Amino acid sequence: MRLLLTALLLATVIHAQQPAAPKPKPQAFTDPAQTDDDFAIQGEYVGEIDGKTYGVQVWAQGGGKFEAVSHLGGLPGAGWDGDRATITRVIGTRAEGEKSAAFESPDGSIKAEVNGASILVNNADGLKIMELNRTNRESPTLGAQPPENAVVLFDGKGVNRFPKSRVDEKIGALMEGITSEDTFGDCSLHAEFLLPYMPDARGQGRGNSGLYLQGRYEVQMLDSFALEGKDNECGGLYKIASPKVNMCLPPLTWQTYDIDFTAARYDAGGQKTANARITVKHNGVAIHENQELPGATTSAPNKEANTPGPVYLQNHGNPVRYRNIWVVRK
Repeated sequence: MRLLLTALLLATVIHAQQPAAPKPKPQAFTDPAQTDDDFAIQGEYVGEIDGKTYGVQVWAQGGGKFEAVSHLGGLPGAGWDGDRATITRVIGTRAEGEKSAAFESPDGSIKAEVNGASILVNNADGLKIMELNRTNRESPTLGAQPPENAVVLFDGKGVNRFPKSRVDEKIGALMEGITSEDTFGDCSLHAEFLLPYMPDARGQGRGNSGLYLQGRYEVQMLDSFALEGKDNECGGLYKIASPKVNMCLPPLTWQTYDIDFTAARYDAGGQKTANARITVKHNGVAIHENQELPGATTSAPNKEANTPGPVYLQNHGNPVRYRNIWVVRK
């Protein structure tokens, strides 16, 4: 009996010491035709009530859960008044087998149903008070053609100046983790990118990548649709500056960066005399204007130096896609 008890105790101790099974990696969708039932509900909606316009962003949180984020005046970059104090956030759910999600205000005075085409808002008595219709925004610079003096880095038609790159043949777009063979100083850059749909992921694990000017200064890429718009979210300059407005569109929507970059200046002795500066338009809206870059950003592959540098598109473990990339030297 003593031997049996000892064996049982030892087995219990060994079992307790076994590491917990790792959590499965959140699924990442790159094809809208192969997503889940929540994808059709996620998106942007606009409507009016009592002469006031509202823009609502509904983002999927996985497993039939959603958050609806309401902006007075319209959507970010399209009418929103910029007052963060007026933003409201309401949690909603989609029951198994249903095609719509239900939302209710904390006090129960308003109930809403989101079906992917519209949001129907009712009062507590079930009377309709407002309807918002889905809108699918597109960047005004999407598909912008390079001027004659541009260096085309990737056009999807045979030009690919990213050595060791991989191409997603299904959509003809570059895959993450690539560095251009060309290097640049002062320049203007156009790039288009597609963030994956990862409803079960959160934070920096949700469609993460970054575009590095000269391999030194990062403009963050992340699925931060409907989030606050911080320096580590889409359009942010990591630990330097948050975007003036969160212009991130829903995942699996092609988005654009249009960037004007001025390299750091150095004297004859190699001492830096002026920091680099950057202006960024995200989906056609200015989110940074002549922002000073005091040094290379975190995780930059290159240190600051008085030399040109490449365009680097970061691999952060998520399937981000890129196309139509070109640069004009100044």
